Amino acid sequence: MPTLRIAVDGPLDLARTLAPLRRGYGDPTMRLADRRCWRATRTVDGPATVALEVQGDTVVAEAWGPGADRALAAVPWLVGLHDDRTGFRPLHPVIAELDRRFRGVRIGRSGAVLESLVPGILEQKVTGDEARRAFRGLVRAFGEPAPGPEAFNLRLPPAPERLAALPYYGYHAFGVERRRAEVIRRVAARAAWFEATIDLPLDEAYARLTALPGLGPWTAAEVAVRALGDADAVSVGDYHLPNLVGSVLAGERGGDDARMLELLEPYRPHRARVIRLIESAGSALWGTRRGRRMATRRIESI
Repeated sequence: MPTLRIAVDGPLDLARTLAPLRRGYGDPTMRLADRRCWRATRTVDGPATVALEVQGDTVVAEAWGPGADRALAAVPWLVGLHDDRTGFRPLHPVIAELDRRFRGVRIGRSGAVLESLVPGILEQKVTGDEARRAFRGLVRAFGEPAPGPEAFNLRLPPAPERLAALPYYGYHAFGVERRRAEVIRRVAARAAWFEATIDLPLDEAYARLTALPGLGPWTAAEVAVRALGDADAVSVGDYHLPNLVGSVLAGERGGDDARMLELLEPYRPHRARVIRLIESAGSALWGTRRGRRMATRRIESI
């Protein structure tokens, strides 16, 4: 069982840094506590489970499975130890206060593109509850038990070849209609091509992440901030985000993408950092100001 100890320069809020990788509290691939995390992943060397713990100014990581060494090598990037805050100035007083309160929140880089891309597709134009339910169902049906102690009770994300082979109607049982199912199947069939975006400049990575029908700017940004560590990613087309940003930065409600981008422009190239700070504050900051709620759909009976 390989082990890694890494000194941390500055504060690290492990839970809030890694929270975007978890798809709801019932995510079978990940367990997250205040200073601990257990995560199942797939690497080019095979499956791996990583256990992380913050001990003072040190991150201690252990890993199991064929991909253990590669997963450990990715830990500094995963927890945002290479996150570069150069040039970030919290201009708005609320952002300055959030930056003070949540200084340990970092933009990490998982390097696992498909593990962000598939959930991102599931989240297109549906409620978060629908998307998380679909993801949990797919993992439990097609993701094998993760390596490591049974007490972790984790499952691996479904292998891309399994997702590619599943016919579109096989996704209906998980509440996924044909359109999203076909996008997942096409993406999974070209998994290696998409995974290679981690080695591309960001502009080329975005071009690849939007190259297939059904992959737009929203999905690309959701993947880029999680898998590629893009601290400037903005999810244009999000149902709630424009209202949230407008409410916090301008005291406005019912904003659109254009207004959101206008308000975030002074923070470039750290717009995702501003969004993460706002989201980290949760309801304590923005309460019920998320705006209208999207209606839930159920298609499992199709």
